[in-house]
Amino acid sequence: MKIRQLSLFLENRPGQLRFPCKVLGDAGIDIVTMSLADTAQFGILRLVVKEWERAKAVLDAAGVVVNVTEVLAVDVPDRPGGLAAVLDAFEQAGVGVEYMYASAARERGLHATLLFRLEDPDRAAKLLEAAGVKLVGPDELFARS
Repeated sequence: MKIRQLSLFLENRPGQLRFPCKVLGDAGIDIVTMSLADTAQFGILRLVVKEWERAKAVLDAAGVVVNVTEVLAVDVPDRPGGLAAVLDAFEQAGVGVEYMYASAARERGLHATLLFRLEDPDRAAKLLEAAGVKLVGPDELFARS
């Protein structure tokens, strides 16, 4: 159920975001979803791509600093309070959220798919599934995008 996420460390200056996107595009690698966070000195671009190993190799070869982490994709009911209910299940299971972001993949009108970085993804997956939270595997996530 875990999904590999690439985290790219970028200098906080113009042009830095375009470069890895161009490198991936030139290699024919499609970005499924992404998130960008920044500080005064640098930014962290988080990407999910279908071919993460090839994407990492292409980015490494281009001189981009890349770290691979694991995230869980979770279907959240697409209605008011849907996220609160899922977060309640996280809390009841004792699962802390490091960060989260939305995926472009979704089942319109049914679920929004969010990606969560959790301290222990394997343990979290077991606890969340036991609590009835629907996790989305890589194949399903990529098929939706």
